[in-house]
Amino acid sequence: MSKLKSVDICVLYPDLLGTYGDGGNAIVLARRLEWRGIKANVVPVNMGEDVPDSCDIYLLGGGEDQPQTAVTDHLLASRALHRAVDKGAVVLAVCAGMQVLGETFAIAGDRMRDGLGLLDVRTVRGEGARRVGEITVQPSSRIGVHPLTGYENHGGVTKLGKDVEPLGTVITGKGNDDGLGSEGAVWGKVVGSYLHGPMLARNPHFADKLLEWVTGAPMASLEDAEIDDLRAERFAAARRPTDSGFWHSAKSILRSVRSSGS
Repeated sequence: MSKLKSVDICVLYPDLLGTYGDGGNAIVLARRLEWRGIKANVVPVNMGEDVPDSCDIYLLGGGEDQPQTAVTDHLLASRALHRAVDKGAVVLAVCAGMQVLGETFAIAGDRMRDGLGLLDVRTVRGEGARRVGEITVQPSSRIGVHPLTGYENHGGVTKLGKDVEPLGTVITGKGNDDGLGSEGAVWGKVVGSYLHGPMLARNPHFADKLLEWVTGAPMASLEDAEIDDLRAERFAAARRPTDSGFWHSAKSILRSVRSSGS
């Protein structure tokens, strides 16, 4: 169990990057800390306010082109997030947030602009219909064995560079849509993903993994039976008719998670 008495959770620009309810990720982290006797301080930072570089974990959510540009300009000017990462802070950036963390990303008019350079990814405007719908992902071994579930809604295609690894491999859905079946990107303690949901409400084991990175200690088990039911429902919504093998595997994993209390 962690000896930390409090954790500071910074929610960056919820006024601009809050289109898809990703602010719920902060609520999940805070509650899972509090249920374990660790105080959680949620620090929202809106546009025009100073970004602290001393928080333990930073969250960015989804948004449109203009807010993306404004957020990127603000963070490049202050470099507060860069300093926080250098100090060991954890970052979870979803959808537009992940694109902002990258080297470059597409904006209106099919133009490209520089991102923050905190993830070695590049996002271009994708062809055809937007990538919308339920998505399931088998995470990398570093993240854990339990599948991830979420909802994606993006027009971009994200290509990974050599300095990052994917968060996981797409089971159903599009993810990065890079032709390699990858979803998201991870470098150190910086994570990008296209999974809305909010992501951490659907995947509490992943929330606990982030908290382990913050605290440096395993998280005590919690009773997550109701969340397991939600996850089972979401996997059912995402599965293809021919995916019976995956679906039986997912149900087996969820049963083992419930029985172990993890």
